Amino acid sequence: MNSNNSDIDDLIALMAKLPGLGPRSARRAVLHLIKKRTILLNPLADALFSVAQTARECVLCGNIGTADRCEICTNGKRMNRQICVVEDVSDLWAMERASVFKGRYHVLGGSLSALDGVGPEELRIPLLIERVKDEEITEVILALNATVDGQTTAHYIADQLEDMDVEISLLAQGVPIGGELDYLDDGTISAALAARKSI
Repeated sequence: MNSNNSDIDDLIALMAKLPGLGPRSARRAVLHLIKKRTILLNPLADALFSVAQTARECVLCGNIGTADRCEICTNGKRMNRQICVVEDVSDLWAMERASVFKGRYHVLGGSLSALDGVGPEELRIPLLIERVKDEEITEVILALNATVDGQTTAHYIADQLEDMDVEISLLAQGVPIGGELDYLDDGTISAALAARKSI
């Protein structure tokens, strides 16, 4: 593109940084947005601005919402003394999409990784331990990705909770080794939650 299109070039470059989009896909997406300016581009720009101003991390569970405490944490019907621990917000959203878990969540913000220098303090593990005590949790469901780091994290958390009067369970069948929750279909997540096992 020529220098007269610097705003468009900047938009393409930014879009190309999104997951699943490379430069070619970004160019196609931007061109489509420009062609549909009134029904797509302008509303998208407004929505992006609004989300940039209002989106925040829930101080309790780590979910993304528009208030200090997300809708799940403030929903009295979900205070059933179960916490489902996930690595990322996308995993929480995947569990919610399946509509099978009726408790509350705790987002770790990743998994333990010695190679990447990610220890318990870099994650929200200490806060999880506090929540289990303070909220009188009876079951912690470790819905972590079936990767080496995910399983290492699950075992570390189980060790930390060992002396507490709480049941600890893992998602069971249906989650493939190396699989990530965000890529699983709702039925697979539902089956894995229903067949969870104690560790």
